[in-house]
Amino acid sequence: MMKRPVPKYDFTALGQAIKAERTARKESRKKVADEMYISPRYLANIENKGQHPSLQLCTEFAIRYNISLDQFIFAENEGNKSTQRRQLDVLLDGMEDRGLKIVTATAQSIRETETEEEA
Repeated sequence: MMKRPVPKYDFTALGQAIKAERTARKESRKKVADEMYISPRYLANIENKGQHPSLQLCTEFAIRYNISLDQFIFAENEGNKSTQRRQLDVLLDGMEDRGLKIVTATAQSIRETETEEEA
């Protein structure tokens, strides 16, 4: 029986997102590798070469860095929330009403400015 042809998924973008979040948090590759029970070399290959991590590791990275895997797996589907939007959601969830009012007013002002620039 022949194997079903399945295109190999490119994990390069996910690796870059993991690296960006890790470095933004000022976490060393060794620290993260030790905490996740993987080798620093394996983590470097995921970040820099797009090596395929296991499903378990994908999940752990998504949780650790609040990365939306949807944007990488369903890249052509624009309805999914990006990592940046999910991170913003987490920040908003932790805010009190006063902070939410400030963010809402800022977002409305940005939207109005963008609408004016389009016209």
